[in-house]
Amino acid sequence: MRKFAPFLEWLPNYKRSFFINDLVAGLSTGIILVPQAMAYALIAGLPPVYGLYASLFPIVVYGLLGTSRKLAVGPVAMDSLLIAAGLGTLAISGLENYIAMALLLTLMVGAIQLLLGIFKMGFLVNFLSKPIISGFTSAAALIIIFSQVKHLFGVPIPQSNQFHALFINAFMALEKINIPTFIMGSLGIVLILLLKRWNTKIPSILITVALGILMAYFFGLEAIGVELLGAIPKGLPFFKMPEFSWEHIKELCAMAITLALIGYMEAISIGKAMEEKNNEETIDANQELIALGTANVVGSFFHAYAITASFSRSAINNGSGAKTPMASIISVVLVVLTLLFFTPLFYYLPNTILAAIIMVSVIGLIDLNYPDLLWKHNKDEFALLMFTFFTTLFIGIKEGILFGVLLSLLLMVYRTSKPHFAVLGKIKGTDHYRNVNRFAKDIEIRDDLLIVRFDAQLYFGNKNYFKRELSKFMEAKGNVLKAIILNAEAINYIDSTATAMLVNLVREVQDKDIDFFIAGAIGPTRDIIFTSALITVISKEHLFASTMEAVAYFDDPEMVPAISGKVAYQNRGIGN
Repeated sequence: MRKFAPFLEWLPNYKRSFFINDLVAGLSTGIILVPQAMAYALIAGLPPVYGLYASLFPIVVYGLLGTSRKLAVGPVAMDSLLIAAGLGTLAISGLENYIAMALLLTLMVGAIQLLLGIFKMGFLVNFLSKPIISGFTSAAALIIIFSQVKHLFGVPIPQSNQFHALFINAFMALEKINIPTFIMGSLGIVLILLLKRWNTKIPSILITVALGILMAYFFGLEAIGVELLGAIPKGLPFFKMPEFSWEHIKELCAMAITLALIGYMEAISIGKAMEEKNNEETIDANQELIALGTANVVGSFFHAYAITASFSRSAINNGSGAKTPMASIISVVLVVLTLLFFTPLFYYLPNTILAAIIMVSVIGLIDLNYPDLLWKHNKDEFALLMFTFFTTLFIGIKEGILFGVLLSLLLMVYRTSKPHFAVLGKIKGTDHYRNVNRFAKDIEIRDDLLIVRFDAQLYFGNKNYFKRELSKFMEAKGNVLKAIILNAEAINYIDSTATAMLVNLVREVQDKDIDFFIAGAIGPTRDIIFTSALITVISKEHLFASTMEAVAYFDDPEMVPAISGKVAYQNRGIGN
């Protein structure tokens, strides 16, 4: 049961000494969570109270089912932007219908994550490589920042999920700026940054919110055009099944899959970072999918929109000394108290202050160091990052992720279609065989032997490349060539197409009175050799545990020790 309900691991062993740490961490995180949740709901195009709703049941459910002790989940900027971008492309009329679609999307995201967790499909997130995520998040951060310019300027500005459209719209609105609104928002940004720089433990966001409310109340800022948050519904959300139809499900399917994978990726990467920092190992990747999925499914029944892990709040939670998920549950209590008693206080909160919170919160998503590192060492991955960045920035959020993943897969296929293929030679005075291009001065080269190493699986995509390169190496040796040794240590799989190619190739080589040996094949590759037509053209005696033994056999068949055969011939079907 502990595997499926991780709270049974930490709750029965909960110590009284943990409570103070969890209380401080929970209150610290909760103080940030309340204004952030409302701000992120605005990004998603939802009323601010829906951010608070998303900070209730989903957090409790994750606290009970999640395997990370320090992760703080809830509404985040990235997912909020994806929701706005996805729903913004649909023809939705009226706020009520928009909210209904957002809740249905949350249910679908949760269901997808839950199913992926049950069927142990967490590996799918590996297709979202770091260059893709870095390019996407940096572009998304810029889009989020410019999407809040309308609140910072205090004027209505047409929204878009394309950066150039947002930039042009913001530029066109410069002459209409509400000066008091702009000054207040700018002061909010400066205050948050200064307080963070002075001491990261100071609740800079809470102080800024409090000062904004006080100024709006005592100076009557609403009368001079400063837009306020207004009335927030008081009380807790009630149970209600999301409304859905098959037509709506089809419309939201692609966005739900994207959100499910992005949300999981964020949670698992932040959770792993917390583990490394604290020298812990508690996270189970597939259980995290189940926890996030269940949290989103349950949340959708109580007016919550999609949640995942927050980097900033997780850092605060961890830095404040959280010991268990009880800290997150304590932060939920603070949200409950806000909904029951303190919502009238937020009536006077200026929207420009929320915009300031959002802008400062997401600026950290823009990563300049990683692209610089890739530019110096991995030009192809740098190109992938920039492609994803500009696609997300100028074409669209969904397109950025989709085209980034497709390009990443194409890059992977290209690499495997032309992998490293080296000619080996013996290093003088040793039994080691290495790349002749890297150790040219120290290599003994024999004209009668061609020793090659293929550093990838052999499959239909690179079989022609293998044959072409091997033929080129054979031609370079000329008529003196007597044997070919394929070092197969790096070949972990040979598909049926490549197997047929090898069979024909070996026959062609043997017709020229050239022997063909395979050395160092690992277990899975040996299984394929012994269960395919390869074993009919390459006798068992031509399989060796190492290149050195293959060379020794070529020079003198009597010199190979018996143990070599035991290793080289071992496979699932045959063992000596």
